[in-house]
Amino acid sequence: MPLRVEELVVSYGAVEALKGVTLEVPQGQIVAVLGANGAGKSTLLKAISGLVRAKAGRILYDGRNLQELPAHHIARLGIVHIPEGRRVFATLTVEENLNLGAYGCAKAEVQRAKERVFGLFPILRERRRQLAGTLSGGEQQMLAIGRGLMRSPKLMLLDEPSLGLAPLLVEQVFATIVQINRDGVPILLVEQNARKSLEIANYAYILEVGKLILWGPAAELAKDERVREAYLGGAAYERRVKLRRENAH
Repeated sequence: MPLRVEELVVSYGAVEALKGVTLEVPQGQIVAVLGANGAGKSTLLKAISGLVRAKAGRILYDGRNLQELPAHHIARLGIVHIPEGRRVFATLTVEENLNLGAYGCAKAEVQRAKERVFGLFPILRERRRQLAGTLSGGEQQMLAIGRGLMRSPKLMLLDEPSLGLAPLLVEQVFATIVQINRDGVPILLVEQNARKSLEIANYAYILEVGKLILWGPAAELAKDERVREAYLGGAAYERRVKLRRENAH
């Protein structure tokens, strides 16, 4: 089991952001964590990558307790965190951003990783000498994911990769996530786009105000009436979509 989180509690002052969260990311799988804003999804990823410290619980990666390690040591284990909001270095070029993602790696490894990124995102090859701050939102998201791939991750933590993107780019980003997973990288995906997440994930957890309220195989959760009403629009939403399609014809 690459990652297991056990009874994790994270607090910001007197406020508990996570209240005894337990979950697993098996080898070779995409695991989604869904929930509204403020549910604690981003805090969960930050705790795993060492950016915030847990008050209680354990975070085990291949049996090792990550709670004992600083964030840069966790990154060296191959756990790559792609944060919400892209966070590219705006005044550096696309290629410089990618090089920073492979900081400390051998030159041959950097070149191989870069070719892999360019294979996934051909537009980044075209834009390699362009300043990252001048890229579109979708291109910056591709760069953020590509920068994470430069270290040949063994586990990828993705925080809201589709946020603010046009529908066509959302499809492209999710297709890329599937391809990365097929290449052997397990993924913990935090997303508000529940519909797309449940389509690509093997397993999913629903987080609400810091607590897990529901979990199971993604395909089963997609059929659960509680999930459909709260996160997939429910029956009323589906009737509106059907009506719009009928009117379109």
